[in-house]
Amino acid sequence: MMADLIQSVGRRKTAVARVILRPGGGAWSINGRTLENYFPRASHRIRVEETLKTADAEGRYDIQIRVNGGGLTCQADAIRLGLARALVSQDEEIRKTLRSKGMLTRDARKVERKKPGRPKARKRFQFSKR
Repeated sequence: MMADLIQSVGRRKTAVARVILRPGGGAWSINGRTLENYFPRASHRIRVEETLKTADAEGRYDIQIRVNGGGLTCQADAIRLGLARALVSQDEEIRKTLRSKGMLTRDARKVERKKPGRPKARKRFQFSKR
């Protein structure tokens, strides 16, 4: 593996994002598609690009991402975490700023499993006294 290549993984719920950073001009490739094509909603794009803006690394890397699982929001958050981890492995000094903005924290919330004898995880069937 080359020294100028940075790899990391980000996860959120059931989404897993593998992030590869290479020095370059700021080209995005998410599952073979552009950022605008993969995330048509602006809020998802803002969430993904927020890490690069905070680290002042916009346009310095070509970003290649393979992401699967979950929905678009989960995938955007997984990419965000993966990018933050990759940038920290490249430059340890930005860890403090990324940590203060909450970009290095893995959101551990997942869907609770369905329990037996109940319609959902916590919901109960209606109680009938008579």
